Amino acid sequence: MNSYQIADLERLTGIKAHTIRIWEKRYNLIEPHRTSTNIRYYDDDQARKLLKVSTLLAQGIKISKISEFSDKEINSRIQELQHVVSEDAICTGFINELTAAMLAFDETAFEKTFSSAVIRFGMYQAMLKVFYPFLHKTGLMWSMEEAMPVQEHFASAIIRRKLITAIDGLPAPTKRSKSFVLFLPNEEWHETGLLFSDYIIRTHGYKTVYLGQNVPANNLLDVIKNVKPTHLLTLYIARHKPEQIVSDLLFISKKHPGIKLMVAGSYPLDQLVKKIKNITLLSSPSELVKNL
Repeated sequence: MNSYQIADLERLTGIKAHTIRIWEKRYNLIEPHRTSTNIRYYDDDQARKLLKVSTLLAQGIKISKISEFSDKEINSRIQELQHVVSEDAICTGFINELTAAMLAFDETAFEKTFSSAVIRFGMYQAMLKVFYPFLHKTGLMWSMEEAMPVQEHFASAIIRRKLITAIDGLPAPTKRSKSFVLFLPNEEWHETGLLFSDYIIRTHGYKTVYLGQNVPANNLLDVIKNVKPTHLLTLYIARHKPEQIVSDLLFISKKHPGIKLMVAGSYPLDQLVKKIKNITLLSSPSELVKNL
């Protein structure tokens, strides 16, 4: 059994810790376990229940009503989600189902929810409306703790496989006005966001050269010389030193001042890159789409 602090539940469900505490007292929605030092912690079943509650709240059902439902009634309401008109509620349901499957290491449920989202929205829109918010919420996209929980490894491996399959299925690029080299810098291994960016760019018809993980800045020079891209795209997710990030980006910018840099990451990069010309900071996939 996994255990979760209340901050973990807030991150996974989107429900504020203060709100969870109020619901415990007012509605007896869940009853936390206690350590020997009287610190709250929660188990898998409680985490999954709160995810279901979050889904029902997105449908407009009040917490006072939800608290009266039995577990069977909650599950029944969740099953009715596909008939809800609100797209936001449907997306919230998919995201919470993916999260619950991740916590339970349930690959069958994860695959089923993934497929349902793709069937409903198509792969591209499902990426933007469901999978990116899921990745962002669980810490797999633009921000990442160094100690990645094993559940997130599980989800990351599945989504990485899906992204690679989706990219392989795209048609050959048709637009020649822009070309992109995508890479992760030295000692950077979290590839999901880079694959997601590759999918978006290729969907818009542009050529990409995908270098993947752990690429030292000086090794890019030969690639740039041969490929002559218009853009470089990279992500800083692991805990790099700010001065190293600036050093890497300045090195590339000075060697190839005509290339546009696109950078995303888990840092306040806007304060770090003022000295660098031709740089675009990406805070979300929509920012990337806007700059294509």
